[in-house]
Amino acid sequence: MYRWRGYLPLLMAPVLVMGFWNFRYPGGSHFLDTLWELVCLGVSMTGLLVRFLVMGYSPKGSSYVGESTARPLEGSLKTTAMYSLCRNPLYLGNFLMALGVFLFTQSLLVVVVYVFAFWLYYERLILGEEEFLSRQFGQEYLRWTERTPLLIPKFSLWVKPESPFSWRRALRREYKRVFGVVGIMALFEMIGDLVVEGKIEPDPVWFALFAAALAFYLSGLILKRKTRLLDVKR
Repeated sequence: MYRWRGYLPLLMAPVLVMGFWNFRYPGGSHFLDTLWELVCLGVSMTGLLVRFLVMGYSPKGSSYVGESTARPLEGSLKTTAMYSLCRNPLYLGNFLMALGVFLFTQSLLVVVVYVFAFWLYYERLILGEEEFLSRQFGQEYLRWTERTPLLIPKFSLWVKPESPFSWRRALRREYKRVFGVVGIMALFEMIGDLVVEGKIEPDPVWFALFAAALAFYLSGLILKRKTRLLDVKR
């Protein structure tokens, strides 16, 4: 389940198709539809921001639950920065990132199905990880869980990390997702226009957003493969 967690949205593809089956512009207005789409993009970008902060504040040698939980982890437990606000900030980022995509359909049923599927799937992951981490870190981990919320952040608990924020680490890990989210939403925008108007006309707003996201992706790709600017000490 851990290995395939990133493919959960793909399993929801039939639900998205159902959401677009009776797609309509809110109030019959293409302008209102564009405003709603930008709200959805904002929700997804908030999720990406959460992930960006998690990656940038993750210090060298901190614990990470990988594909296998059969071997001990090296390093220390993450309890500062984003991990002081909630115990699963990466999963919170994933939830918000995909939520914006599913909100795009304007279907309450689609959103409810997504939230239920996310809860059902990630609850299993979190329970398995917490059992594993409690064995690895003992009382230190239990004390942290007692004061730190599971998923909904509590900002008053913020603990400043010892390591400075690394934009290199964050950009290296997350630049692809920015393009992925904008690309999917640009595609959905065209599908929505096709369903409502029976034709596809490039939207200037989404054309500009897609072009900016593509430029961001290509810049990150070049910096990662052709330079050492994004190199980080692991």
